[in-house]
Amino acid sequence: MKETKELVKKVIEGIQEKKGNNITVVDMTKIKDAMCNYFVICQGGSNTHVAAIADSVVEHVKKNLGEKPLAQDGRTNMEWVAIDHGAVMTHVFVPQSRIYYNLEQLWNDARITHIEDIF
Repeated sequence: MKETKELVKKVIEGIQEKKGNNITVVDMTKIKDAMCNYFVICQGGSNTHVAAIADSVVEHVKKNLGEKPLAQDGRTNMEWVAIDHGAVMTHVFVPQSRIYYNLEQLWNDARITHIEDIF
């Protein structure tokens, strides 16, 4: 579990490095049959910003923990990029897609933590 929390921390740092905002961590460790332990959800202001944030997350985790993502999806249109690191799924949205999909509400029994923007 310590490694997973460190992975969440490095994902958040990668997001913050490119000024991703409205970061939310959804802790699903107490939910039976959840697909992963954590969702880290954030947004960028444009498709280009989403791409930069997603790249930063991948690079920051690889550099600091030596882990590559198992999979990535959404890089065609850059409105919602999902990055699968196994225990942690990172979701980077443009604002309108984030509102539409509202992932935070899928897991009502999960613990949700909002990370303050640093800029």
